[in-house]
Amino acid sequence: MATLDLSARPADKGLSNLAGLTRGELAALMGETFGLDAKKARMRASQLWRWIYHYGQTDFSAMTDISKDMRAGLSEKFVVARPEVTERLVSVDGTRKYLIRLGPGTEVECVFIPDVGRAGALCVSSQVGCTLACTFCHTGTQKLVRNLTAAEIVNQVMAVKDDLEEWPSGGEGRRLSNIVFMGMGEPLYNLDNVSQAIDVISDNEGISLSRRRITVSTSGVVPQMHRLGEETSAMLAISLHATNDKLRDELVPINRKYNIAELMDACRNYPGASNARRITFEYVMLKGVNDTDAEARELVKLLKGVPAKINLIPFNPWPGAPYECSSWERIEGFADILSRAGYASPIRTPRGRDIFAACGQLKSESVKKRASEARKERTA
Repeated sequence: MATLDLSARPADKGLSNLAGLTRGELAALMGETFGLDAKKARMRASQLWRWIYHYGQTDFSAMTDISKDMRAGLSEKFVVARPEVTERLVSVDGTRKYLIRLGPGTEVECVFIPDVGRAGALCVSSQVGCTLACTFCHTGTQKLVRNLTAAEIVNQVMAVKDDLEEWPSGGEGRRLSNIVFMGMGEPLYNLDNVSQAIDVISDNEGISLSRRRITVSTSGVVPQMHRLGEETSAMLAISLHATNDKLRDELVPINRKYNIAELMDACRNYPGASNARRITFEYVMLKGVNDTDAEARELVKLLKGVPAKINLIPFNPWPGAPYECSSWERIEGFADILSRAGYASPIRTPRGRDIFAACGQLKSESVKKRASEARKERTA
């Protein structure tokens, strides 16, 4: 698969990258660069928007409804570049994991999972690393490096669309139908950029993914939840995993700042939440920790009055993990209690475990592998 380095190539040429920019940013650049008035700048931005986000075009010379002189001017000042995919792994179940380099020593992972949602879901990252330190999540053992820009989030989507050959956007039989912000990082700690990226991804003249097929998962950054709903109309997922504060304080340490009662109040007041737009509660199944019948019944009580569905997630192991996955029999018993109470409670089939692409495993193996290779080189 051909790749372009999002950071190094434009910098080496002294050119700015247009891929990932918003309509407003494109219009501003056209006005500043070519001295266009506001109306002409918006028109030029609209043309570029279609070529970049609907057709996936990276070559200005192929943008045939733009004059030759303007195309030449664009190519002197700008590029439409993709990030460099430094590693691409395909699981036995068809899951694809991409390690994407954003700059020297700065990488994130995203994962495409086929046959999820309407057709297939892409799990994108919003930060390099994570600050939350959830004890069951390997990603949380990696220190936060920085927030991703909106363009870096959008370019994860575009790089995967290249690999899936999903251009032009919106065609029949599309394989990528859903976006989930469930990769590396806490999206609500980077809400400005996440919101801007959603605007780009959902624009119906570009990538054209419905906001109802975009889900943002949070571990419970309560003060930002209402703003997320108002600004993005995205579907909400809550990384819950416990029904009492004592246990959730241990599993999801942000609970010490925003406890379960505050979190549930924010869920009840989430803009647009209804039986047609239910909030998803994610619950990882940990053997002997949170998987008893009593806890299932407490979960039913906790969610009373919230339009909800519950994703039960078998724990995905990683080297040195302090937990084990609940038995399948125990998970099914837990799900049965939820189902009898009227809640949709699908058990999420683990996907991509063989390439460490499953929930809570992102980047761990690539980091470990590179560290091991570096040690070998030093020894040699």
